[in-house]
Amino acid sequence: MRKIWTLLTLFIVTVAMLSNDATAQTRYKEQVFTDVTITQNIVYGQNYTVLSVPVTGSTTRQPLLMDFYEPTGDTEAERPLVLLVHTGNFLPNPENGSTGGTMRDSFIVEVATRLAKMGYAVAVPDYRLGWNPLSPSQEVRAEGLIQAAYRGVQDMRSCIRFFKMDYSTMGNTYSVDTSRITLFGQGTGGYISLATAALSEYQEVLLPKFINSSGQPMVIESIHGDIYGTSFGAFGTDTLCVPNHVGYSSDFQLCVNVGGALGDTSWMDAGEVPMISFQTTKDPFAPYGEDILIVPTTGDGIVVVQGASIVQARANELGNNDIFVNGGYTDPYSIQSNNINGGLEGLYPFYTPPISGGLEEGAPWEWWSAAYWSNFPHPSCPVGAPLSACNFHVINSINNPNMSKTKAVAYIDTIIGYFAPRACNALALGCSTVSAKDINSQPDAQLTIAPNPANEQVRIATVNGQAILAIDLFDINGRLVQSHQSLNDAQFDLRRNGLAAGFYMARVQLEAGVVTKKIIFE
Repeated sequence: MRKIWTLLTLFIVTVAMLSNDATAQTRYKEQVFTDVTITQNIVYGQNYTVLSVPVTGSTTRQPLLMDFYEPTGDTEAERPLVLLVHTGNFLPNPENGSTGGTMRDSFIVEVATRLAKMGYAVAVPDYRLGWNPLSPSQEVRAEGLIQAAYRGVQDMRSCIRFFKMDYSTMGNTYSVDTSRITLFGQGTGGYISLATAALSEYQEVLLPKFINSSGQPMVIESIHGDIYGTSFGAFGTDTLCVPNHVGYSSDFQLCVNVGGALGDTSWMDAGEVPMISFQTTKDPFAPYGEDILIVPTTGDGIVVVQGASIVQARANELGNNDIFVNGGYTDPYSIQSNNINGGLEGLYPFYTPPISGGLEEGAPWEWWSAAYWSNFPHPSCPVGAPLSACNFHVINSINNPNMSKTKAVAYIDTIIGYFAPRACNALALGCSTVSAKDINSQPDAQLTIAPNPANEQVRIATVNGQAILAIDLFDINGRLVQSHQSLNDAQFDLRRNGLAAGFYMARVQLEAGVVTKKIIFE
């Protein structure tokens, strides 16, 4: 296998590597720029698409496009680069049966903007789409989807090579550090990012589940091109792959997956990039553990894949996430994840509200215009079904009840907050990962919290009478739900104030440092 290499806490005290434009906050950990410059529809390559076949009868060449985000006024000559990959079921919107699936999805724009304000350069690449979800043959549907994922891997590697080509031959037009690249995918993009991190040899694709009933591989190099997109591929008179930016490396240094899964963990090997995964534990489409991939467009089961919990366990077992193990993360997102992720570094599970059949919300970090999408019937709706009960908004709301920007942004706060300090380590960005001094184990840090569990309030008090300066309370998803500042007293009555029953983490700021305690409301 190829060896590829905010909101943080509101009370962080950091040893900072500061940008030229910001002197009070930490670049790459917090937003240090106020404005972002976006350049749209940059061509990073070209390749052949199968989407044209139903219209033209053959594949056609298409440009591979990306949007590029960068902090306005930044004078840094080389910024770490994030490739942020959108979801969409490998079909164009709205045929993909989703309210998203483009370079300008709400999640993508929000995250790209935040990362650029933190000092990153961010590319949002599109990728080739196309397969036949309506074929009466399940095997044909499976082959088409797997081949689409293969093309997605090729395109992401082509995009990485584009920046390395530009750095070497064009004077680094985009001011990126090509030795510090993150591939960050959401939904379908998460599948692509994980596969790109793990797959580097064609032979790894030749698993029994990727062999059709005729004994032929579902992906064939001579037809579909090599795994890097650096060789020619054709079937009869149809071209399926042409090389892009041959001679440059496809390596990157960090993989982030939000809501995706991996085709098979046998692809993973020691020495690969660190991985970070975010996923709801009972996602209706991408399994948190091991299960059959369900395509939202049709509800079909395609092939057994492994989700975030198994991927992250394997990354930890192989030592690929060792860079995170001694990171010294004491931010609330890391503390909360450690309470719920079974000790798997780089894993942030979300326990979201139930929807039906024991399942949970799958993508609570997404939002969309309900009014706009209510005008369009969903592809899976029966002929003649009323639009009022069978449109994009209604179907998507089934899997994301109470969808709103406020709700989605709260999840994105956690995603960015958990990602930022780990990216500092994995990319060697020089920004401190140590938060306010953690004194949980020191004798003078002893607190009493009573009653605990509680119904309506708990009293937090120091044993030795030292002053409590501030208290921040975070929920199970790492979201700040209460903040009490300038207390300067040896005790404080923390009231529930309508919070839901469950576990919470209180970060108590003392003069000597920070103490973290668990609180339970019944």
